[in-house]
Amino acid sequence: MRLKGKVAIVTGAGRGLGKGIALKLAQEGAKVIVSDIVIGNAESVAKQIVDAGGTVLAVAANIAVKSEVEAMFTRAVEAFGCVDILVNNAGINRDGLLHKMTDEQWDEVIGVNLTGTFYCTRLAAAHMRERGYGRIVNIASASWLGNVGQANYSAAKAGVVGLTKTAARELARKGVTVNAICPGFVDTEMTRGVPTSVWDIMVGKIPAGRVGTPEDVANVVAFLASDEASYVTAEVINVGGGMVL
Repeated sequence: MRLKGKVAIVTGAGRGLGKGIALKLAQEGAKVIVSDIVIGNAESVAKQIVDAGGTVLAVAANIAVKSEVEAMFTRAVEAFGCVDILVNNAGINRDGLLHKMTDEQWDEVIGVNLTGTFYCTRLAAAHMRERGYGRIVNIASASWLGNVGQANYSAAKAGVVGLTKTAARELARKGVTVNAICPGFVDTEMTRGVPTSVWDIMVGKIPAGRVGTPEDVANVVAFLASDEASYVTAEVINVGGGMVL
């Protein structure tokens, strides 16, 4: 119960990585705000946490909309008094080759994956600075190094890495750590949509010889969110079975 008594917001927590992270933080004792653009998904995860004896609040929020992010934080503070941990997990992909990518594909991905992360981080930074404590964990991606068909996604995730390092520098003396995790190929609803041939190619690139699980990522998030990681900040941690060396 490393996180007993802490309050954590997890965005995009209605499924996939976010769900795994929310369940893990609750298991570690945190009171969790399960945020998702689809309230039904958030409520489903919240029920799992309640059934396991945890404390939770399900919130619907599109993090690309500033007012919805503000409302999410307000509800969290009203319910639990503060926010100790923020996990910026919410993200989308709208893949396409660069020369065919539409303005809408670009704007939508940047809006959620980068601007939304900025909105959440800015609010958390102001709140945590005042309290002299906080943990911010940003879910980036191995794709921040570049990936065919993902100019928008790669640019957004590279931006998240830059935001992470800047926020870490600004907040370190205020007792707030900021780190990024770059998952590799993880078994989620998003990746299950790829063709079998692509799946096999991706697995072949992983030295560990297997696809990652949401739990693999959640375990690292839980560590970074804990007091055990108080001297770890500005780091970009690959969780991909050695896929990125």
